[in-house]
Amino acid sequence: MRDEELFDKVYAAILARSDRYDGIYYSAIKTTGIYCRPSCRSRTPKPENVIVYASTQEAERSGYRACKRCQPNKQELINPDADIAERVTRYIYAHYREPLTLERIASTLSISPYHMQRVYRRVTETTPAQQLQHVRIEHAKEQLKMSDSSIQDVALIVGFKSVSHFISVFQKRTGVTPQQYRKGDIT
Repeated sequence: MRDEELFDKVYAAILARSDRYDGIYYSAIKTTGIYCRPSCRSRTPKPENVIVYASTQEAERSGYRACKRCQPNKQELINPDADIAERVTRYIYAHYREPLTLERIASTLSISPYHMQRVYRRVTETTPAQQLQHVRIEHAKEQLKMSDSSIQDVALIVGFKSVSHFISVFQKRTGVTPQQYRKGDIT
């Protein structure tokens, strides 16, 4: 995953050695083949060598191994708020195609929707709804590149109920329409 705004926030946490995104995002370093927590005390990687992942499983599927210093695969080091945010993010990635509401996510995690929203925003600096949109748009980009499905089908596949809403959100987030993106008319 390489959304520039998200990447910039996570990379800023890496530079500051902040634990704000620990357990929510993981930084994989291309040159070493290792993934870490953003707060890892190892040598700071150059931004062009960093890939941000939303889970340890995702990083490992891409061929990275866990850092021995910060042990990102050890869950007991995560603070409770980061744990909630990670569980929300994992749920969104697993269910992005479905109609998701704060109430549905919160009830699945057995917490109050208001508490979940507040914690998620504090830890990730985004809301669950914004994260859901981000995930849907990233999957839509993949669909547009890899399939010949209609724009309407892509919208439905990634969880949008309305094609016009999908096109509007896609254009707002990427600066181009889905059709322009598919044709490669990216400025």
